[in-house]
Amino acid sequence: MKPRPAEALAGAPQSELSELQRRYLTHLRVERRLAERTLALYEDALRRLNALAQRDQVDLLRLQAHQVRRWVARMHGMQPGGEQGLSPRSLALLMSAWRSWYRWLGREQQVQLNPLDGLHAPRAAKPLPKALDVDDAVQLAEHQAGAGADPALEARDRAIVELLYGCGLRVSELVGLDVQVTGDSSGWVDLVNAEAQVRGKGSKWRAVPLGRAALAALDAWLPLRAGLAQGAEPALLLGPRGRRISAAQVRARLQQRALQANMPTHVHPHMLRHSFASHLLQSSGDLRAVQELLGHANISTTQVYTKLDFQHLAKVYDAAHPRAKKR
Repeated sequence: MKPRPAEALAGAPQSELSELQRRYLTHLRVERRLAERTLALYEDALRRLNALAQRDQVDLLRLQAHQVRRWVARMHGMQPGGEQGLSPRSLALLMSAWRSWYRWLGREQQVQLNPLDGLHAPRAAKPLPKALDVDDAVQLAEHQAGAGADPALEARDRAIVELLYGCGLRVSELVGLDVQVTGDSSGWVDLVNAEAQVRGKGSKWRAVPLGRAALAALDAWLPLRAGLAQGAEPALLLGPRGRRISAAQVRARLQQRALQANMPTHVHPHMLRHSFASHLLQSSGDLRAVQELLGHANISTTQVYTKLDFQHLAKVYDAAHPRAKKR
């Protein structure tokens, strides 16, 4: 397992600090009033910089950008003994500390150029969003609570799952839905036309179809909702006190439902949105339509789901094609 940034820097080679570096740390402590933990990270970063400079016999006041690049590449690569090098996040933290020190040196007229300007740490691999298998998503949606469960909460929670997975809503869009349109609505459900009007990021509106399962879940929830709503509360989904449910409450209820349904992984609202997009793309192959349904401004944001789709295809190939099987 790769170390966290703080752990990576804590193991930096110990090297004596120069007088300039001690003055800089005093500046951070007294003038910028940084926390002790942050100060320790800066000090470790400077000690590592000193160790690199001593190894290559480099004068840090004459450090060049190409030398920094070489050090970063060396630290990122495989280390002697087969140990994994520093992660991109750890390297970015180191370089940020070094860049700040050279900026201070410039103000103190000790250097003319900052050798870190324009340099960036290696890009971290962007993890693919996690999506449920179709069977797991259906299992979560159709889970029946045991005896003694509150029928109103059960109906509401099923509506939550059907709207997140069936419509691909963000949790903020979900909790913002009202029963009907009002002057300040951030979204509402239109049962007659089987659609939800949603205001997403950038205050952009979009219409999302309500499938049969979502409509059935809403038909079961709405009569029960009427007896729980406080006053003229317009929210579609209610919390324990009859007011609009919060995003945190949705996450907690979804996690509880997933545990009760014996799901194999931690389930959160955005995972259901990812599952919606992945399963729709697997079935249709229509990237533009998925983009519109998700409310993505740029197609590049939606293209990540083509990688998920390829993973699905690769699994099918590996399991079914005679040439894919190991001999």
